[in-house]
Amino acid sequence: MKDPLQPASSRRTFLKTTAAVSVLAGVKIPFVHAAEDNTTKVALVGCGGRGTGAAANALSVSGPPIKLVAAADVLENKLANSLKGLTAKFPTQVEVPEDRRFLGFDGFKHAVDSVDKNGVVILTTPPAFRWVHYQYAIDKGVNVFMEKPVTVDGPSSRRMLALNEQAKKKNMKVGVGLMCRHCDARKETVKRIRAGEVGDILLIRAYRQQGPIASFRTKKKPEDEKSEVIYQIKNFHSFLWASGGAFSDFNIHGIDEGCMIKGEFPVEAKASGGRHYREDYVDQNFDSYSVEYTFGDGTKMHFEGRTINGCNSEFACYAHGTKGFVVFSRASHTPAKSAIFKGQSMKSEDLVWAFPQPEPNPYQLEWNELIDAIRTDTPYNEVERGVQASLVTAMGRMAAHTGQKITYDEALNWEHELAPDVDKLNYDTPAPVQETENGHYPWPMPGEKKKREY
Repeated sequence: MKDPLQPASSRRTFLKTTAAVSVLAGVKIPFVHAAEDNTTKVALVGCGGRGTGAAANALSVSGPPIKLVAAADVLENKLANSLKGLTAKFPTQVEVPEDRRFLGFDGFKHAVDSVDKNGVVILTTPPAFRWVHYQYAIDKGVNVFMEKPVTVDGPSSRRMLALNEQAKKKNMKVGVGLMCRHCDARKETVKRIRAGEVGDILLIRAYRQQGPIASFRTKKKPEDEKSEVIYQIKNFHSFLWASGGAFSDFNIHGIDEGCMIKGEFPVEAKASGGRHYREDYVDQNFDSYSVEYTFGDGTKMHFEGRTINGCNSEFACYAHGTKGFVVFSRASHTPAKSAIFKGQSMKSEDLVWAFPQPEPNPYQLEWNELIDAIRTDTPYNEVERGVQASLVTAMGRMAAHTGQKITYDEALNWEHELAPDVDKLNYDTPAPVQETENGHYPWPMPGEKKKREY
């Protein structure tokens, strides 16, 4: 089957293509009054690739003015580089003078304080800090966009759900960066599945198999790095307390796509995984994960994750029904290239339907919808769904790391918190996880279901 689409894009590469996709921005809202200031003020907390990309999406929404007015990070180079790139792309929309560039663990407070209740704060630090920053935004009544995962374990999941009840009472608008939920192609495919075009769903398969990515693997802290906390934050994908590990941070999208297909979240997971010989890397990640999720009616979803060089690569999600085969996505995050086939394989002669190309970028669509909700004061809150997706992903990781079957209820009510004092961290405090005697960090211990979830 001919594939006319361009290579997939990502949030990390969004700044390079902003001009091309901005024409897809949301519905234009007319000015209420010529003298009225309709500017939406945006603050950025966490200035890495995700935060910079999210800010670019925010500034690309059409209609009344949107301006970035504040930024915060614990790493000075991240803050400076982010603002440099954003200013180059949006010279008239980035207004972040030196006195609104906040460096330090309490910088998020000053950034939130820089916007009003009609503005929005972008929370894109490592997810361990999500509940801390969300709590302050709630106290101030400021709208929020937060990246996924929003939690990394049971205690933080329960805390986020409780906090979100306060946000809903304040009518805050809150978006969560599971952009596949906003993808037009995927949403149309779900409609067709619900309409019975592929019959009953029998099996869902999702894959993220690739080489090493981001800070998936990390070597011992350099001697010139004085702060253990900063070293771990710089390499947050390597440490479970900070990110849920590479499994939670990268695989949540594929797992959540499977949940979109089914229309619910699984009730249990069992898994296996392993760490291959990787020289002197000291991180806490497995190199491969294989998870079998079970939904309430017994339907299975298989997820395969691998981060090893030289192996077959696949980044896709599929579903098998009694009447046909669904390609939910097959080209990374976007474009989805969704399609439905007769039979159980992707043969061009069996194609029944395919979403027309090109597709609107879902990274932009999620921001169009959030900003529209803020401007029109429409209820909008994605946190509960974000917590569920984050917890289900952590459930798979926990099953692999403990070697046990883990239920959704067990994961939600798990007592061990990976970073119980994350709200007290600063440059000089001990990190939530410490080196063992052999210079590595605590390893998962298969069989220890009830003791500790590494």
